[in-house]
Amino acid sequence: MTEPVIRTVLRMRARQGQEAEFQEAWARAAAEISRVPGNVRQELSRDLDDSRTFVITSEWSDRAAVDAFGRSDQREALTAGLRDLREDAARSTYELLSTVPATKPLPIRIDLTTRVSPGEEEAFEHAYQIVASRLGGTPGLVREELLKEPGSFVYHIFAEWESEQDFINWVEDPSHADQSGPLARWLSVEFARRVFEIRYRPAQHNPAPGAPEFPAVQRSSARPTIAARATAPAAVVAAAPTFAVDATATHSPSAGPLPMPAAAPSSVPAVAAAATSARPAAHDSATRKSRGSDVDVLVVGGGPVGLTCAIELARRGISVRIIDKRPEAAAQADKAIGIHCRTMEIWEDQGVVAEAIRAGVWLHGQTVYVNGKLTHQVDWAGMSDLPYAHLGLPQYDTERILGDRLASLGITLERGVELVSFEQDADEVAATLRSSSGAASVTRAQFLVGCDGGHSVVRAGLGLKFEGGLSMFPQLFMLGDVQLDWTMPQGHLLRFVRIEDDGDFTGMLVCVPLQGPGRYRVATLAPQPLQKTIGSGIVPAGFWQEYTPPNLADIQAVLDDLAPEPTTASNLRWASTFRIKHGIVDRYRAGRVFVAGDAAHLHPPAGGQGMNTGIQDAWNLGWKLALAVRGIAADSLLDSYDAERRPAGKAIVDRAVALAFTDEMDMEDEKAQFLLEMQMTMNYSESALVGEEIGTDAVLGGPAPGERAPDVHGLTRFGVGHPLRLFEVTHGTRSTLLLYADETVSEDDIMELEKLAAAVWRQSSGEVDAYLITSTDAHVPAHLDVPVLRDSAGNFRKTYDGQGLTGYLIRPDGHVGYRSARATLTGINDHLRHIFIDAKPTTGQSSKRPFRATEETEEP
Repeated sequence: MTEPVIRTVLRMRARQGQEAEFQEAWARAAAEISRVPGNVRQELSRDLDDSRTFVITSEWSDRAAVDAFGRSDQREALTAGLRDLREDAARSTYELLSTVPATKPLPIRIDLTTRVSPGEEEAFEHAYQIVASRLGGTPGLVREELLKEPGSFVYHIFAEWESEQDFINWVEDPSHADQSGPLARWLSVEFARRVFEIRYRPAQHNPAPGAPEFPAVQRSSARPTIAARATAPAAVVAAAPTFAVDATATHSPSAGPLPMPAAAPSSVPAVAAAATSARPAAHDSATRKSRGSDVDVLVVGGGPVGLTCAIELARRGISVRIIDKRPEAAAQADKAIGIHCRTMEIWEDQGVVAEAIRAGVWLHGQTVYVNGKLTHQVDWAGMSDLPYAHLGLPQYDTERILGDRLASLGITLERGVELVSFEQDADEVAATLRSSSGAASVTRAQFLVGCDGGHSVVRAGLGLKFEGGLSMFPQLFMLGDVQLDWTMPQGHLLRFVRIEDDGDFTGMLVCVPLQGPGRYRVATLAPQPLQKTIGSGIVPAGFWQEYTPPNLADIQAVLDDLAPEPTTASNLRWASTFRIKHGIVDRYRAGRVFVAGDAAHLHPPAGGQGMNTGIQDAWNLGWKLALAVRGIAADSLLDSYDAERRPAGKAIVDRAVALAFTDEMDMEDEKAQFLLEMQMTMNYSESALVGEEIGTDAVLGGPAPGERAPDVHGLTRFGVGHPLRLFEVTHGTRSTLLLYADETVSEDDIMELEKLAAAVWRQSSGEVDAYLITSTDAHVPAHLDVPVLRDSAGNFRKTYDGQGLTGYLIRPDGHVGYRSARATLTGINDHLRHIFIDAKPTTGQSSKRPFRATEETEEP
């Protein structure tokens, strides 16, 4: 073909509503122009930002051909055909001086790593072969190998792709989940991916005929480089299960979500987040406020997470402003509905649990069917040792209840106000806001907390990257609130799963009871026909798009397919179809800005984990942020938010997604599994903020540092005519020091506890309340200036392993911060210096090191 020398560019704007006719008219005229001597190529393009603006590009062999076309009938035909369809036109002619042909992208290798449990090797390898056999003909896939590290349970899927874009196209296509089902349960937890560009391959190792070729890299004195990306470059979106195969070898998809670079979606507002190297010093907060901050903390997002954060700050007297871009409160069902036992405990402390119980419905148990057969049925009534059971409550009720509680503290959620951008420096965050009328304003705050959901402006502004394993690939879900006429156990959360003989996961349906006879929220992966017709292309992490809601027939079809007994769905009140990508950000804090809830992590809706995990994020952050604002927090206290909540969030994301691809019950101990799913056993044992005194004569068998502090019944106190719960003592906005003494402790030693309690009060700026709990036969001096509770039923001694003189420090979030089998001021003070700026270190030993500096604060 003749190489073009001249290029003409004609820019036109079509009339409103005439875009389709404009394209058809151009196509007819272009067919005639192609016959003009000297015409090489023609192209019609449309402006991405203005669908009515078109660009017609023509390439010609020389200037004479262009001039001839200008006098031709074909030119007149083009002009006449478009004249009535356009508003204006502008023409330019260019001499083509030089061209550089596009270079084919370098091939890439992807190392996908996962670990299997002992005894699962054969099943994993068999599943790999099944998935690999399905991937023949995948565009861009060259070859792959399954590797195993000798003497371990670690596998690598080492795949070669023609280009990184081919790989992205594969993992981002949600319609291929049916190919990866057999491997899904192994590729979520302990999953990692690295991408390598192939820079050089010696001639004798050239690929076999038919394999893609690539340009040799010019040799230099330096060794060829290998570009290796661990989980994320600058802008990252998650990937889906990924596997590769060539025509001659057995290969496998690495069915796991892998973060891949991608352009940020154009719908996300640009946010300036100037993270500085100077970390804010918490004790300077009072000075900063006087410099002109409008508010102590700005909370972005008025859902359950943002409301929880604002409540925790307002309870502690912190000035807080909370905004939400939604102009009106939700008035119908939303995605979140299950309230975990741990969230109920939090709500008791916040004073809203009674209202939640009135508005919700108790879930009595869980019933699981696999392939139409009952496999698990658990009655939660036998777990009466927990303060609260599992509650069903629509999210709009949750938001109403929390909003009312916040209003009672003097703070009103501002609706119709959205965050446009923000900047931060060493002293404050400046946030540009826009009201529903379009008016812009700037609010200055000491801290900003992004609780603004899957499309978080705060997350985008900080440039946070999503990471994950299988939990990173996009999925399409259907939800609906319907009435069902069946004989399933009343009040049970129902799960129906289909797993084929080869381990392929081909169906999942979850039904959660709602208030009203036979009413359920049903949640399911959208059927394959719908998966294949909705949405392809790259999906940013987060809720990507809502689609046309399913109708009653769509929901009935899923029930007919997966329910173990016939049932008819009726009275559809609400439904949703949406596409989501799961994952977790690489950090929860950047300077003075934090993310929580869906802005930080995304979960399958059927797992019930997302909202509850987000509430715990805010619960963990609130008390720490309040201490920082008041200027009494240790400099590194705020770092513990990321250190504690991000590992917890990752474990929950991984497990939620993994269970979605199994029979939903993976533990023999059904109670232990329930407690795990309800986040009752989640702990911060690896946090530098928790510890116990070294060198004690005895080892305590009670809750360990970082674990949830359990409730205890049967405590008594002089002057109170009824038994007390331990939660009545530990609830509130401050930490609680529990000192236990039995009959072996002398009166003189008990008197020393009075001095210890006073010293701790001073060291914590009044943020630690102390109580003495004694056995019934302990000798307590009269007029002791510490509140005394008797362990009349012996439950504290049993639960906390009280012996001799024992000390537990319970944090405001209800987790054990410190314990010692011999409560000493030295050990407690060593712990308190990680929390309070005024706590002085001592010469005593502590089992936990001081906070490590973060990247922003490390000294060279």
